Amino acid sequence: MLSDKLSASLERHFQVIDKIILSRQDPVTGLLPASTAVNAHGDYTDAWVRDNVYSIFGVWGLALSYQKYDRNHHRSFLLTQSVVKLMRGILFAMMRQSDRVESFKYTLNPTDALHAKYGTKTGLAVVGDDEWGHLQLDATSLFLLMVAQMTASGLRLIYTMDEVNFIQNLVHYISRAYCIPDYGIWERGNKINHGTTEINGSSVGMAKAALEAMNGFNLFGNVSSQEAVIHVFLSDVARSRFTLESLLPWESTSKETDAALLSIIGYPAYAVEDEKLVERTRKRIIKKLAGNYGCKRFLLDGHQSSIEDESRLHYEPSELRAFEDIESEWPLFFTYLLLDALMREDSQAVEHWRAKLQPLFVEQDGQQLLPELYIVPEESIVAEKQNPGSQTRVPNENVPLVWAQSLYMLSDMIMDGLLRPSDIDPLRRRERIGHQRSTHPLVAVLAENDSVKQQLLNLGFESETLSEVKPLKIMHATRLSEVHTILGKNEKLSLSGAPLLVARTMTTARLHFLAGEEMIFLPYYFNPQGFYFSYDNTLLVAQFRGSLKFLAQNWDQTGQPLVTFLVREDMLLESDNSAVLSLLHDFQIKMCNSVEITTGRLSQLLTTAAVERIDDLHGFTFKDMELHSGSHGFCTSIEEREIMPPLSIEALQELENQNDEALIHTLQESLNRRVKAQILDLLWKRHGAEYAIFINDEKRPLYTLTRILYEVATACHDWAVVRLIADMTGK
Repeated sequence: MLSDKLSASLERHFQVIDKIILSRQDPVTGLLPASTAVNAHGDYTDAWVRDNVYSIFGVWGLALSYQKYDRNHHRSFLLTQSVVKLMRGILFAMMRQSDRVESFKYTLNPTDALHAKYGTKTGLAVVGDDEWGHLQLDATSLFLLMVAQMTASGLRLIYTMDEVNFIQNLVHYISRAYCIPDYGIWERGNKINHGTTEINGSSVGMAKAALEAMNGFNLFGNVSSQEAVIHVFLSDVARSRFTLESLLPWESTSKETDAALLSIIGYPAYAVEDEKLVERTRKRIIKKLAGNYGCKRFLLDGHQSSIEDESRLHYEPSELRAFEDIESEWPLFFTYLLLDALMREDSQAVEHWRAKLQPLFVEQDGQQLLPELYIVPEESIVAEKQNPGSQTRVPNENVPLVWAQSLYMLSDMIMDGLLRPSDIDPLRRRERIGHQRSTHPLVAVLAENDSVKQQLLNLGFESETLSEVKPLKIMHATRLSEVHTILGKNEKLSLSGAPLLVARTMTTARLHFLAGEEMIFLPYYFNPQGFYFSYDNTLLVAQFRGSLKFLAQNWDQTGQPLVTFLVREDMLLESDNSAVLSLLHDFQIKMCNSVEITTGRLSQLLTTAAVERIDDLHGFTFKDMELHSGSHGFCTSIEEREIMPPLSIEALQELENQNDEALIHTLQESLNRRVKAQILDLLWKRHGAEYAIFINDEKRPLYTLTRILYEVATACHDWAVVRLIADMTGK
């Protein structure tokens, strides 16, 4: 039985949450209005995605408290299902716009973005595609992050494979946040409010947190099946980290800082691992933005100030100075700082921010409510500018800002002892701050064939051939990219998977179990079809060394990264093998680019390698995709590395005048790669890529012959031929 004190505490929190949050929740959609206010600044009765997720935090926290102390109480079920209803309400609103998710993955066009707000009673769009700054990657990312956190806490939010596929597509939707300018958390783009998008640190940070939380996460909860596991491309996480760390403590190119960054350096995102950078960013926000009534959103923010011209869409840069020192102050950000201090268990900071918040509540109907913001009255502006912080501010009419109230409720429950920090952070994201990586990349040396293996052995280096590592399959990274295009594929929702992009080293550096088969993918720059510099030993080795350093600095997964170095026959030619031999020597001493590595046979390395598993490939097969050694039998001069001079105008004209039969005969007889390339180009233009001809008693289509000649030309460093074929085939 609960103690009287504990029971009274739960009762007190329930009454507050019931009146402020649950009473506003729509009984059909489960969505919450941002507020009951409708004024010149907007219709706050709509349901913003971001506000809804934050506004349900308090309900979720109390649900966890009841489950912990009185699981059989009817409120435990009531509160839990209220959270589920809201999160699924957002999910349904988004799923109705699955066509926008599909379009945006390929266009990255803001007008194709998911809407940022929906009708509270309908879950439908309430403004046009180009009538609002809908592209707000932080809002979609926050939703994904909390789907993972709430599911990890025991809630069941995702029910069907259609929903799993949609969530996977939302992951694709946010995956390139590091290079997608959006309108940001304040929906307006850059500081001048021109409606111009820019890359925002708060958006990149929230997307990074969501990707990390979703990586390998099972949306069906604690079940053994893999169908509902979400897949994330680790290179996107690493690029988000680079972008974020290069931006902080700035928010964007137009904003020297922004209070929105509090959400990513602390709860809920914990997107920054560098403890010093976290502290530096927090101090900058407090120094530049904190006042007596909360924090400014950013400097020179004119939103809802008493001199704002509500009829205008934007300001000129010179006009922004009018808002200096009179920017509205938001109590919301003191709730972030209080919650962050509680999560860090910093008792001194807790008392500081608690005391700062207490005078900011407004009493209405016996309830203590936090307004959206505090404004300098027009008659006090001159005095405030002369002595910043001296004048009494007044709350705006948007009371309460449910988002702020909810965050405070969560803090209040922790201060009352009903919750522990671990309860609302089951994924333990807060432990990422100051996290030290210990990564030693696993490196395996593969030989193209037995001849290469023997040559390496003669030079003192051990290796394994492609046939010796079977049944393990070795493939180019392009094959993994093709697999990614089916992740999340759903015909009912008209969703494809990920766009066809290069699978970079962070993504390929794992043992892959794909539909039950074990596979290893070479780093992307080994693919001669996509990167012809793979045949330049110096460039290839430099790229490989860089990859090892990159992995050592950025890998943060269970298991070590695994990379393979494939030695081809042409790489050991005496005239051009020094870079390769130097790298192989580094492998022997297990140190490369100041990075400690582990080498050995693949079977040994696999025991500690990171693993990626995808069970459902939607019928995709790897037939004839595995790497094999051996000659193509097309160019008898593959060993001939002489680069022939360009064909004369007369020679080109002579070829153009020949009929198909004569061209094919010349193609079969000539040893000149440039002649072969010109003939293939002529036949391609006349008949297309599928046109098949007999070469060495075997009928082959032109696209196969051009691929083979492309590989031969790259091996011989015949870049003129490489460029011609690349142009011909649209590489």
